[in-house]
Amino acid sequence: MEYVVEMLNIRKEFPGIVANDNITLTLKKGEIHALLGENGAGKSTLMGVLFGMYQPDKGTIKINGEEVKISNPNVANRLGIGMVHQHFKLVDNFTVTENIILGSEPLKGITLDIDKAAKRIEELSKYYGLNVDPHAKIEDISVGMQQRVEIMKMLYREADVLILDEPTAVLTPNEIEELMKIMRNLINEGKSIIIITHKLKEIKAVADRCTVIRRGKGIGTVNVAEASEASLAEMMVGRHVSFKVDKKESTAGDVVLEIDSLSVINNRKVMGLKNFSLEVKKGEIVGIAGVEGNGQTELVEAITGLRKAESGRVLLNGEDITTIPIRQRIEKGIAHIPEDRQKRGLVLDYSLQSNMVLQVYNKQPFSRSGLLNVGAMKEYAKKILENFDVRSGEGAASIARTLSGGNQQKAIIGRELELNPDLLVAVQPTRGLDVGSIEYIHKRLIEHRDKGKAVLLVSLELDEVLQLSDRIAIVNNGELVGVVNASETNENEVGLMMAGVSKEKSV
Repeated sequence: MEYVVEMLNIRKEFPGIVANDNITLTLKKGEIHALLGENGAGKSTLMGVLFGMYQPDKGTIKINGEEVKISNPNVANRLGIGMVHQHFKLVDNFTVTENIILGSEPLKGITLDIDKAAKRIEELSKYYGLNVDPHAKIEDISVGMQQRVEIMKMLYREADVLILDEPTAVLTPNEIEELMKIMRNLINEGKSIIIITHKLKEIKAVADRCTVIRRGKGIGTVNVAEASEASLAEMMVGRHVSFKVDKKESTAGDVVLEIDSLSVINNRKVMGLKNFSLEVKKGEIVGIAGVEGNGQTELVEAITGLRKAESGRVLLNGEDITTIPIRQRIEKGIAHIPEDRQKRGLVLDYSLQSNMVLQVYNKQPFSRSGLLNVGAMKEYAKKILENFDVRSGEGAASIARTLSGGNQQKAIIGRELELNPDLLVAVQPTRGLDVGSIEYIHKRLIEHRDKGKAVLLVSLELDEVLQLSDRIAIVNNGELVGVVNASETNENEVGLMMAGVSKEKSV
């Protein structure tokens, strides 16, 4: 049996946590191997060990049958191993080409031969069907395109083993299909792929074998063709998981959020949201459905105060809040689960304890006459972290940066729900969460609704919007296409509306 990678009995400890406890994973040549596990199960750590970011405390690694010591990522690159991280490692104001050649620059004499590199990138791009423009700047291209740049970085360095960490967490459904195509192209060209994920649909669609880990331990490796989604979920979480959202009919009350012909200019200096009107009432979840980049971000930022409105109004409980500062909006009852948890959700170098009180540290009991009450902050944080099963090495004292992406997400959601807001603006709330956590978060969002609160849900997961929402507003190109009742529509109809085909104007 020809294995390109064998990781045998790997153990890796961090302060307070055994991330990998005697895990074995083998990769055959030409296969797509899924590494499945809950948030914080130790998937990224295991791949970090293979990529030379961490040294294992025990265990051996063999590449093409020979034992190796991978002391850093440069060694991994030399061995033909490449990795695309969950949070990309790109320089925003560099071009695609500049990013790809960083660290392996082609020289002509002593000057940098950027044209030669751009040409090579163009060839690779065509060959693997990546459609990357070598001259575009990173800050001007979509997240999906940035990911292709990361894949291209590995191909440029001639990697044979490609590790993709949660590659679909940030992609639109359309981009996910494209990525699957790209992965199949790569396999046909003799590459081997490990994909870290917790999305069962995708594993069924592309993977050959799947290794499951739970709380740092290996649970087993199965042939995907012979496993059902339900059985994989059970291996991953250790219990039966329901994929259906349980909720009763909503009883909507007074209007909490009223958006009145709102127009907002986006980063490219054009109208990202045009003349948009919508209401969200007490006791209902209104979902926003649309392909990424169709005005959702501008809408959310105008409501939460991160971006100013060009014209139109935002009203909260009947009061005009269009121009008031962010903190006042929070105090009037708006909470926000942001789309980008690392830029907007957390101060990464603060402890979890500090992150949990960002909105309330200046209130009693957390501060008295200007002095912080650390004990109260700690208690408050501990409660949130326990309720939301946020896993970290050192509890409330853990630095936010050290948590897995999914655990960062759960901490943010816990913090925002703890404010018990009149209006919860939830953007991609379950992005990067595993099925067990998604089930829990969905429950909490429904509970919040059932307390008579208003929820505005923005998600690119169409089935999430359909399952959670009471009403769904569809946006296309910054405009409202229509509003439908979730119980009276389906994926097909909403999909068409997202593409700009408006429903008969019966609404």
